[in-house]
Amino acid sequence: MRARTEGRTEGLHRGLFAAGVLLGLVAEQVVLFAVPLLIYQETGNVSTLGFAFALEWLPGLLAYPFAGLIADRDGGARLFSRVSVARAAVLAVVVVVVVAQPGWATAALMANGALLSMLAAPVRMSVEKMVPQVARGEKLAATQSLVQNMELLAMALGPALAAVAVLLLGKVWLLALAAAVFVLAACCWLPLPRQEWRSGNGGGSREILAELGLGWTLLVRNRPVRLLAALNFTINLVFATVLSANAALVTGVFDASESSFGLLNTFVGVVGLGNLLIIPLLLRKVNVYVIGVIGFTTLCAALLVAGTASSFAVYGTAFVLGMTGVAYYNVFNRTQRIKVLPQEHLGKVMGPFYLLNLLSFPLAGLLVGTTGGVIEPQDLVAVLAVLLSVVGAALLWLTMRSFRRVLAERAGDPVAAPEKTEVH
Repeated sequence: MRARTEGRTEGLHRGLFAAGVLLGLVAEQVVLFAVPLLIYQETGNVSTLGFAFALEWLPGLLAYPFAGLIADRDGGARLFSRVSVARAAVLAVVVVVVVAQPGWATAALMANGALLSMLAAPVRMSVEKMVPQVARGEKLAATQSLVQNMELLAMALGPALAAVAVLLLGKVWLLALAAAVFVLAACCWLPLPRQEWRSGNGGGSREILAELGLGWTLLVRNRPVRLLAALNFTINLVFATVLSANAALVTGVFDASESSFGLLNTFVGVVGLGNLLIIPLLLRKVNVYVIGVIGFTTLCAALLVAGTASSFAVYGTAFVLGMTGVAYYNVFNRTQRIKVLPQEHLGKVMGPFYLLNLLSFPLAGLLVGTTGGVIEPQDLVAVLAVLLSVVGAALLWLTMRSFRRVLAERAGDPVAAPEKTEVH
């Protein structure tokens, strides 16, 4: 009876965990739908989109190491709820500013992106910290897959909600709607188990710097995670280039409507619904390494097509397949890194890990912004996709090889462990 009760409680916690993640991501997607269109509508300039994309990501990068440290001390649940409410408050202020002073719209929206980027860091670290608490053993990979597919599902629900609401509310009031959804996300995590706050030892800034340094040290010394960070950076740089110019490509290059922009993201989410069913079945048949290869190959092929597409239909199909490839690759990415990291220092390591991964996003925005008058963004995507297919494939092989070796050594596998050709 006790085991059954504990099982129900764990199931309830996983359900609330997933609901909170999904609602937070839906709110993010509503913002991502409204803000680029508002900025492009105000300026009509793809370079401005690129610079806005860079500004959105740069402040958040600096926040990730500190957010990881806070998540280790907090445990995750409390931090997620508080920061989600803070994101809602930021959006509420921006709505007031834009409505009261329309001339400040572009500046307010760019500042909004920077603030939400900073607040996204503790939310991501909270999710990373909570996954091992709500899923253990064989449920870990399935839960990581669930988190990834929540992102795709949000890309269906968010733009679909936005596409309907924009007809009734207008783009600006979509931000108020997103604020309300952030509050709902915070409420979902309130019942989750919370660990006691782990305060420092009174060392002040010196202690904080020491803990941050420990996170970087553990990352640098962990060969498979270090290689994974390099691979993720390479992938993100190419895909972020697509994301930063997506609104301009859809509504400018291919002359599609704003509703088509929303519909494109909705299709990505619909595919995510299918992945919710397919990936768990695949995990029963093949290991996460195979799924990672499938995802990476699909992503590269899709980006090559997107970079050479001559119509919105072809580009849109490639975009959807590319996001699907990311989902499959991330099952490998999310699952394997947790296996080789110390749980007590997970946040400290994942903060720098995210910083390195997401550094590619502002770089992609700057790349689009500075080259907008020289090379078409679609041509830039094509060039980067070719580079990813070559460099990324080599990094993927090295990364998987390193993970296999480390995990085999920990398991005491006498066959797989003796692979001494790696250079450390």
